[in-house]
Order: sequence, then structure tokens, then C-alpha cells
Amino acid sequence: MSGDSQTLHPPGPGGHIPSGRVPRERVLPGCSPDDRAPKGGVPDGRTQNGRAPIGCVPDGRVAGAADGYGRGMRTSLAGLLANVALAIVKLTAGLVGHSYALVADAVESTSDVLASLIVWRGLRIAAQPADEEHPYGHGRAEPLAAMVVALMLVVAGIGIAIEAVQGIVTRHAVPAPFTLYVLLGVVVIKEAMFRIVGRVGRDVRSRAVATDAWHHRADAITSALAAVGISIALIGGPEYARADAIAALGGAGVILFNAYRLLMPPLHELMDVVPTETVARARGVAELVPDVAGVEKVLARKVGLRYLVDMHVEVDREMSVHHAHEVAHAVKDAIRLAMPEVENVLVHIEPYNAEHSKQPPEPSASSPPANSSPAGA
Repeated sequence: MSGDSQTLHPPGPGGHIPSGRVPRERVLPGCSPDDRAPKGGVPDGRTQNGRAPIGCVPDGRVAGAADGYGRGMRTSLAGLLANVALAIVKLTAGLVGHSYALVADAVESTSDVLASLIVWRGLRIAAQPADEEHPYGHGRAEPLAAMVVALMLVVAGIGIAIEAVQGIVTRHAVPAPFTLYVLLGVVVIKEAMFRIVGRVGRDVRSRAVATDAWHHRADAITSALAAVGISIALIGGPEYARADAIAALGGAGVILFNAYRLLMPPLHELMDVVPTETVARARGVAELVPDVAGVEKVLARKVGLRYLVDMHVEVDREMSVHHAHEVAHAVKDAIRLAMPEVENVLVHIEPYNAEHSKQPPEPSASSPPANSSPAGA
């Protein structure tokens, strides 16, 4: 057995895991100490028999929030540079090629540049450690940045719609054919950026990065619709010159719809809406810890890329303070081990209420006698 990791014993009767504190960096049941790959165990976060078991943490360790913030910032910075280059290309091609849709698309790309800056700055602030003035850290900067970016999508959608209507009522020249190829290239690049940035947002659980990804998707949508409009104008001639403006108007509608959809999650996060899945998983893990008679209450909230959990755990009313304290630590460590996204767990111990269950829990072999005192533990 290596010095930096230990293998936990298999669950005991009733699915209990061994009592006592569980170090955060241990190989879990169902994981190999060598390759840490699941071997018949349940992958992290999945349920078994209606309960959330302690699963296998990838690589046998808990990823830190700093890794997620750093990855998100690097992705936002790369997107920022790409948006600057694309905005310049689209604006130049739109002005030279007489494409209203391409010019509008370039204007929307400038908002993408600002959005990437806001996301990068928001993640940078959120990554700062807790201090005296911010004892819970600076994680709220991340959903706040996501809200600002979503609101920018609203503004961009309204702006494109207004300019598109002006383009419809105003006659203008048929766009040059080369603008179509520019737009098709933009669609390919922006869709690829959406998929890359979106995957990072899901991996690090960042609302801001996920919203920034949709800025890329919105750009791809408007460019695709503009390409359709330009194609119609090139085929139909001067009488269909307004087609690209009509296409831009349709793109504005798509952007506004997605802006509303992206605005709600960070708003809920800032309002501390209960993350029901996290609550259910934390409750399931706590119920498997030895000497836990029941879980009376579980509260959770998301702060940045991590969750904070508050929990009321019931134990035998005759249990010593010392042993109850050890049970609380076992619950906390088990949850943090099974759920890497949980930053901290505050466990409040309650005396067991017989009305909640017909049978009190059986004490584990390592439990001290009921009348033991803290001094004798």
C-alpha cells in the first residue's frame, strides 16, 4: 500500500462504509489502487438501489476549483483573440462586399469580444481565495459574469433586429459573391468554438463559460442565416437584395430566445435556488455512514464552481460528544470524497428521533460504549 493513498475496505452490512474519518485522497470502493479505474463499482454520482453510493473519483483525487477557474480563463482568452480576428475579417468583407448581414455579424462579434473579457475577469475574481471580508470566497463573481454576458446577448439581439428592419425598408446593392464564402468559413469556426468552449463549461461546471460558448453559437447562427440570405440575393438578383437583412432578423430572434434561456440559470444561482440533485446525492452518501440514524435536513447552494452543503444528521441520543463529533467528520469527508464538486459540508448533530424510524441504527464495531465520555474516547 502506497504512502499517499489507501484502499477503503468494502462496504459492510447494509451498505455501510467503515466508520471514522475518511481522508479526501483515498481510492474508493470499486476503484483499483493502481489504475483507479472502476472495477465493478458504480461510477461517480450514479445511483444504485435508489441510493447515491460513494463512487470512484477520477485519478483517485479531488480536482481543485483553481483548476476549473484556470481552464475557464484560458478558454475565454483564446475565444477573445479569435473573436477579434473574426470581427475584423467580417467587417472588412461586409463593407467591401456590400453585405448588410455581414456587417451586422461583425458588430455582434465585437460584443463577443467584450463578453469573453467579462467572463475572463469574472473567473479571475472568482478564483481568488477567501479572506476576512469574503469568508465564503469570491465565487459569486462567476454567475454574475454569466448574467452580464446573457444580458449582452439580449442587447445584441435587439440591436441586430433594429438594424435588420432598417435594412429591409432601405434598398441596397446585392452582396458580392465572396461574402458568402466568408460567412461559411465563419460558421465552421464559430460552431467549432462553441463545442470546445461548451465542453469546458460543462467540465468545470461554469455558467459563465457555458454562456460564453453560446455567444459563439449565436454568431454561428446569425452567420448561417446571413449566408442563406446572401445566397437568395445572389440567385434572385436585385429584387431579392433584402434577403440577407431578413435573414439577420431571423437570427436576432434566435439570439433573443437563447439569451433568455441562458439568463435563468445564473439568476437562480445568485438567488440560492436549491440544487436538488446535489441535495439528493449528499443525503444518500450521508445515510451510508455508520452510526448515522437519519438525515433530517439537507441544504445546499452553489458558489462559483463549487457547492456548500449544510446538513442536520441524527445520531443515538446516548452517544458521547466525542463520538458524535467523529461521525460528523465521517459524514463530511465521505460527501467531499464522493462529490468532488462540494467544497465544504457543515454538519449539525441532532439526537435521534424514534418517530422517524422504527428501528434505531446498530452501532458499528468501532463505536464506543453509549455511556463513554469524551475523556475516555
